[in-house]
Amino acid sequence: MAVNKNALIRYKTIDKCLQNQFRQWTLNDLIEAVSDALYEYEGKDINVSKRTVQLDLQMMRSDKLGYNAPIVVYDRKFYKYEDADYSIINIPVTDKDIKVMNEAIQLLRQFKDFSLFKEMDGVLQRLEDSVYSSQKDKRAIIHLDKNEQLKGLNYIDVLYDAIQNKKVIEVSYQSFKASKASVMKVHPQLLKEFNNRWFLLASQNGKFITLALDRISDIVKLNNEVYEDFEVDGDDYYKAVIGVTVSNSRAERVQFKIDHKNAPYVITKPFHTTQRIIEKTNEGVIFNIFVQINFELERLILGFGDTIEVLKPLKLRNRMLNKLKTAVKHYETTEK
Repeated sequence: MAVNKNALIRYKTIDKCLQNQFRQWTLNDLIEAVSDALYEYEGKDINVSKRTVQLDLQMMRSDKLGYNAPIVVYDRKFYKYEDADYSIINIPVTDKDIKVMNEAIQLLRQFKDFSLFKEMDGVLQRLEDSVYSSQKDKRAIIHLDKNEQLKGLNYIDVLYDAIQNKKVIEVSYQSFKASKASVMKVHPQLLKEFNNRWFLLASQNGKFITLALDRISDIVKLNNEVYEDFEVDGDDYYKAVIGVTVSNSRAERVQFKIDHKNAPYVITKPFHTTQRIIEKTNEGVIFNIFVQINFELERLILGFGDTIEVLKPLKLRNRMLNKLKTAVKHYETTEK
């Protein structure tokens, strides 16, 4: 049975409400919650009738979508899940579902040689592995690096929608240096992932700023504001940096030496796309990259500890030297 997007939003909203056992939910409460959710997603008022939500509850109770939700009415007016741990998102995948998904995966694989799908093969392998491991007594073959404690991931869909539909937003944001959150009006341009964290590139008063999603506490769409679209190309915008910190400074040549033991690692996993081997010496391999000097570059260099030496530019070499001297002092301090 085909289900449209608004219906899925309604089911998900009702599910979220009924999971909250600390509140009593009347039919009118559910109608209001569903209306608010649809407004947030669509950016406009959508009339949700009493009949619509009643049919949604009936559909969720049935097995037509595989939910079989244990929704009960008590005191003749309040709705809840009889099983407090139930949620429609926790429904196990059936053998039929697995068969259909596997067929879809094989269909998509037929297009892998087209340029449009050239980056899909890894995605398909991860999807296939997820489907395989969802079967009983099957273990996943692919293990992805992930941080399940990372905050802010719930904002990805909201921000993606705002960028796609060109909406100005108000963001409640608290940087690591700030004592409390502040509200700022921004024009979201691009979502960026780096080192298992997500960032938003946005414009504020005509200038680009980068916001970490795990520092955002709230997002409000401003439907009546005129959106500024800078048509940012991520590959072009970040081409001269490692990470997400882009400045107005020009890229410059950074030269560093890696010892022979660790050089193969840097050769197979370059610091940057501009990386080139300059010379192989008795002490190690000398590399060049052409990038802006930023925080992420410094952290990358420090991560190689005593196996790396920055040769040029002198200002970066001295900065690394000072950081390492400070680190040595920490270790030389007598324990109290």
